[in-house]
Amino acid sequence: MEPHVTKENLNRWRLILGEGSKESLSGVRGYEETDFTYSELDDVLGYLYNREYGEEQGYRMDGGQGPPQLTVPIWLNKVRKLFPKKTVEILEKQAIEKYNMTELLTDKKVLEKLEPNMNLLKNILQFKGYMKGEVVKSAKEIVRKVVDEIIQTLETEIQTSIMGKRNRQKRGYVKSLKNLDYKRTIRKNLKNYDRKNNRLVIDELYFHSNIRPYNRWNIIILVDESGSMMDSVIYSSVMASIFHRLAAIKTNLVIFDTNVVDLSNQLEDPVDLLMSVQLGGGTHITKALKYGKTLLENPDKTIFVLVSDLEEGYPIHDMYRASKEIIDTGCKFLVLTALDFAGNSVYNKSAARMLTDMGAEVAAITPNELAQWIGKVMK
Repeated sequence: MEPHVTKENLNRWRLILGEGSKESLSGVRGYEETDFTYSELDDVLGYLYNREYGEEQGYRMDGGQGPPQLTVPIWLNKVRKLFPKKTVEILEKQAIEKYNMTELLTDKKVLEKLEPNMNLLKNILQFKGYMKGEVVKSAKEIVRKVVDEIIQTLETEIQTSIMGKRNRQKRGYVKSLKNLDYKRTIRKNLKNYDRKNNRLVIDELYFHSNIRPYNRWNIIILVDESGSMMDSVIYSSVMASIFHRLAAIKTNLVIFDTNVVDLSNQLEDPVDLLMSVQLGGGTHITKALKYGKTLLENPDKTIFVLVSDLEEGYPIHDMYRASKEIIDTGCKFLVLTALDFAGNSVYNKSAARMLTDMGAEVAAITPNELAQWIGKVMK
């Protein structure tokens, strides 16, 4: 047996036995050039499982022996980096339910000190069911900051790709009293309500578009909300909200696991939309496709987008049959195995090949690339 294999086995036993073992980690890296060391695994596992012991054994209740090196948010990020999805789900479930490690979720002050970013957004969406009261309000403010940054990054690219370069001499709508969208104007300005003077301060007026519905394209987006698709769920929701603002497009957004939920009436506010998504659960792609087909009104001017890793939890031949029925209507059928900027996707390659042979376009692309693809189809 080669030396590095022996070290591998010793390290695995050492991780099982924990810090109380007399053995020390050998310091070798993981298999297949994985970017981690066994000391990292030891720190992450110790931060959680050392909570089994008391201070009389030399352990701190915040994890580990001696000064703590990890915090809850750093621990969560490391867990997702170092372990496969099923292991992550077990560790996170035990952290919350067995070891009551809920500082990130229940401490409003801790939450507000964290830097709003994509990782924190994903943590909030993953565990929002455990948040209560004022923590939910703080969490929504963080989600809004991150979502607004994503929108700023994507909106111009999407509008340019789909609508073409802006013509400053021509407006997409007429700002007249008869075109005033009263409901949207009130809803978007509620945050400016002056309680002292009992009046609503209007920062911006919103108007109905003068482009008639029969000229519009329809984009139907079905999003698999299983845990592995979290990034894609976020970007799909934000992009659907941006599409919703474009007068030339009618947008439907459908989220699914084993159930199907139509969120098309929540596209006005992507934050409320994301906070309503329940990540995890099984996957019933066929059921979602059948529902999506009922939304088809004018197939020749419809772009049908399925965002999924194609890991169907039900008979896969039913998924192929439902996909073929949609393709045969004449709409553009795009299957996205990932929609994010990471470019990494794990999906059912056999299913992807089958759908490609049936006439679907299958790809893992960035949000910008999706906007460009839609723009080309519409033009």
